[in-house]
Amino acid sequence: MFVGGILFATSGANLLGSEHGVAKVSWAGDRSAVMPADDATDWTNPGVAPSAREFEAAFVSVADRINPAVVQVRAERVVRQQAPQFSQPFQGSPFEDFFRQFGMPQGGGQQQEYRSQGLGSGVILRSDGYLVTNNHVIEGAENLSVLLFDGKEYDAEVVGADAFTDLAILRIDAKDLPIIQFGDSDQLKVGQWVMAFGSPLAAELANTVTTGIVSAVGRYSSSGTSVQNYIQTDAAINPGNSGGPLVNLNGDLVGINTAIFTRTGGYQGIGFAIPVNTVQRISEQLIENGSVKRARLGVNYGPAAPALRQALDLPAGAAQVASVVEGSAAEKAGIKEGDVILGVNGKELDNALALSTIIGSLKPGEKAEILINREGEEKTIRVELGAADEVEADATAESKQGGSVSEALGLQLSNVTADVARRYDLAEDTRGVFITNVDQGSYAFREANLRTGMLIIEADRKKVDSVADFEKVLVSIKDGETFLLRVRVLENDSTMLTALEK
Repeated sequence: MFVGGILFATSGANLLGSEHGVAKVSWAGDRSAVMPADDATDWTNPGVAPSAREFEAAFVSVADRINPAVVQVRAERVVRQQAPQFSQPFQGSPFEDFFRQFGMPQGGGQQQEYRSQGLGSGVILRSDGYLVTNNHVIEGAENLSVLLFDGKEYDAEVVGADAFTDLAILRIDAKDLPIIQFGDSDQLKVGQWVMAFGSPLAAELANTVTTGIVSAVGRYSSSGTSVQNYIQTDAAINPGNSGGPLVNLNGDLVGINTAIFTRTGGYQGIGFAIPVNTVQRISEQLIENGSVKRARLGVNYGPAAPALRQALDLPAGAAQVASVVEGSAAEKAGIKEGDVILGVNGKELDNALALSTIIGSLKPGEKAEILINREGEEKTIRVELGAADEVEADATAESKQGGSVSEALGLQLSNVTADVARRYDLAEDTRGVFITNVDQGSYAFREANLRTGMLIIEADRKKVDSVADFEKVLVSIKDGETFLLRVRVLENDSTMLTALEK
């Protein structure tokens, strides 16, 4: 859902030893109370109720305490671009050499380089110079610097980055820095007041503070095979706010601002932040190891169909296993194709995509209890989780069915499962991508005549045997281009050729 535009646990835990306690706050002032004492406020204005004054004072107090820990991140990149082609009217004539000496364009087309200055935000986690920001703020940068609240600027080095969660840890050569305290994002409630800090749009707007509420929690988003869980807020977030803190009225970090939904390129009241519990877990690993190790269950899955949920009385977030990876932890534990996963470690899935984030939050070798429904019978399967492959560094621990590209086209897809094969009397070796749903307002439905129950067998003249194959083809096609699809209509066992526009 972020295609429209991207900006692009409890307190007391330490990242690396007690001497660098993340939760041990070096506040700019006294943190004994966020709300001021009754006698500390001047109530000389009879037109303003005391409760309103106290409410205002809470925002002022939090801003005073958090701002010194907020930084501006400057990322310099070298951009290489093809020079424009120029027409040379004298090319090939006797006048070509004559006019070259006066510097006339000679066809262009050569690579040119220029430096681009990116802007983002961050927040200090440790007093010895460790801070967190978004991965997309620093990705590809050749030079990084950090501007502190007091105006001091430092060169920064990347300690570790994780594209999967879009988080990165930087370090600057400074000590005795003010830091922020971790809150608990699991305790966030819709309607709770929050404040966003950062440098929106321009370097001159450093330490801008905006307020709003928690609009929603558990906003899941998918990108390829990556799945993220976000906090939604209406606190104003704009490009440049990426990496900045989202805090509650206790001054506790509850999220890292990372994206907006927009049709204009700017703030439209819908912003997203990475929950602080994810930030804390990833930061600890990046500081300690420079990388993140994730568990892997080894299943391909998708949301259980509404009809199946109704027939078996399954929860709305149930995830159906489309296939099991050979040799994976899931296969060894006895999870089978067609099983419906209801929960992990006693926590029911509130969204099928939550399976990826829950498994991804665990470590290789950890044991997990997977609650499944197998043909109407519930059972718990105990699994010793494997490790995600290194090549999956920017992907989720599991593979969902239907990536963001195909979803943007209005398609929900699945591999050909045993259930699909039985339903349509297909041979066991049937390959292709099964269409489980088509958005009726999409080009795929209206113009390409794609329907639920069809089987995609070729995309852009390339054979596709799985959702992964189809997504790979889509990624190689430029936005706006039209490509051919060869589709098998299972109801009458015919084949049709159609086209889609990406």
